[in-house]
Amino acid sequence: MTMDPLVLLTDVDRATEALIRTASDLDPAVVSQPSLLPGWTVGHVLTHVARNADAYTRLLTGARTGTQAEAYAPGQRDADIEAGAGRPLREQIIDIRDSHERFADAGAAMPAEAWTFHLDFIRMPAAGAPWARLREVEVHHVDLALSYTPADWTDAFALRLLREIVTTAGPDAPPMMLRPFGIEHALTIGDADNPPVIGGPTKSIAAWLSGRGDGTDLTVAPDGELPIPARWK
Repeated sequence: MTMDPLVLLTDVDRATEALIRTASDLDPAVVSQPSLLPGWTVGHVLTHVARNADAYTRLLTGARTGTQAEAYAPGQRDADIEAGAGRPLREQIIDIRDSHERFADAGAAMPAEAWTFHLDFIRMPAAGAPWARLREVEVHHVDLALSYTPADWTDAFALRLLREIVTTAGPDAPPMMLRPFGIEHALTIGDADNPPVIGGPTKSIAAWLSGRGDGTDLTVAPDGELPIPARWK
């Protein structure tokens, strides 16, 4: 997947429209149903998607003006999610569309040099913000526990997500070697002699490591049970 932030902004447009289509076909009562995230309803997830867009809008606006903006004020994230979770579905959908348009406008307003501004919140230059936003939309679309699953991710998205999980794995992550189908070089988590080798489709491995799949179509060698992956945020 490209690192070009302008191309990734287009991917965010596509992913957001897909999420909105999923939500638009739902019974309005679905907002109170459980999502895949413990303690969160579908309404919590939808509200988070909208407020996260506003957070990244603030970050990009700060980058454009050369200031280190806060994504959220202290306590704002959780408070805003709780406050908006019970809203009617139609209001939630409008909110997601409007907040996405604000984010898209902030991205379009970025001069080339502003993309190099380091954002503490994502620990990388502002050029990484469109990817971070795309990841939020795609993963939380799955978290709605509706018709969209990791199988609907593009191969490029799944591979980049997988590589990000591998490179950011902490010291508590169980060691393993990953061999996604069609990928020449294995990806390694941890530093151990003869770690278990996990094979399977890239999308399935990424879903399993991100807590969005059970890994039933993955293989492990030598024969045995899959390791329990570290919790991914």
